[in-house]
Amino acid sequence: MPRQVMRRQASDNEYLHQDFHGALSTGLDYLEETYGEEAVREYLRQFADSYYSPLKQDLARRGLAALAEHFSRVYEIEHADVQIVLGDDELVIRVPACPAVTHMRERGYKVARLFVETTRTVNEALCEGSDFMAELLEYDEETGRSVQRFSRRPGR
Repeated sequence: MPRQVMRRQASDNEYLHQDFHGALSTGLDYLEETYGEEAVREYLRQFADSYYSPLKQDLARRGLAALAEHFSRVYEIEHADVQIVLGDDELVIRVPACPAVTHMRERGYKVARLFVETTRTVNEALCEGSDFMAELLEYDEETGRSVQRFSRRPGR
């Protein structure tokens, strides 16, 4: 029988990282218990500044369209049904249930008390130094349902 060779690359597979959220939640709890609430926020700010540096540059170049495209991709990967509305100076994202919180609850993972900061603090860090600001208008700790708003800073 002739030998058959199958060639695959990581990019051939669907990207799933849902269990990452459980690990992140555990890490946030550790940071809070060991170093306090501000350590959680500082960690998330540093992460956002580093990991999302290209997105922050894109936001400075293209405005809120860069964030709208980013969040559309993220929520598509997460198979989340969200509403994203982009206006001239405002981007509103309505998330009926956070896919990370849903995944953790379905599997019995503890959701960190400060898990909300993965939205609030990261969004604020994305906008730091730009013409835009981020607000978390609504958040439900049980489901992660949220309304996130990005808008032009007054006077810019």
